[in-house]
Amino acid sequence: EGTGVLMNNEMDDFSIKPGFPNMYGLIGSSANAIAPGKRMLSSMTPTIVEKEGEIFLVLGSPGGSTIITTVAQVISNVIDHRMNIRDAVEKPRFHHQWYPDEIKYEEAGFAVDVLENLRARGHKLTPVQSLGDVQAIHRDVVNNEWNAWSDPRRNGISKGY
Repeated sequence: EGTGVLMNNEMDDFSIKPGFPNMYGLIGSSANAIAPGKRMLSSMTPTIVEKEGEIFLVLGSPGGSTIITTVAQVISNVIDHRMNIRDAVEKPRFHHQWYPDEIKYEEAGFAVDVLENLRARGHKLTPVQSLGDVQAIHRDVVNNEWNAWSDPRRNGISKGY
């Protein structure tokens, strides 16, 4: 006989104490308070990007509050900077949220002058080991090929058939 409680860490996605930061620095609201029958706020972003009605890019990442910025940066790398999927996924990342008021950035990869410029503008910078763990599939429309890449920040691997 079980209790009906699923053992995972999703209860932490609720606002335990609305108005105060959780262990990740996120300030929750009463709208996300624990209550019977509720689902917690989640940053899950399984993403499908289309180009002219055809699937062009599929990606997602774990990472709690950093999920949205991680996925957005990879999409921007592919679309705006015309990177292949490997380069787009492996590019260094940064993250900022309203609170705490700091920019987290991956230590390896950002030019010193960029970091100094941000500090000169009053930004607080906090180096971190890594942000996210993107898994992505991209369609090369020129060659009509599908290319997949698994983020080297963790132990994933991409395979095809």
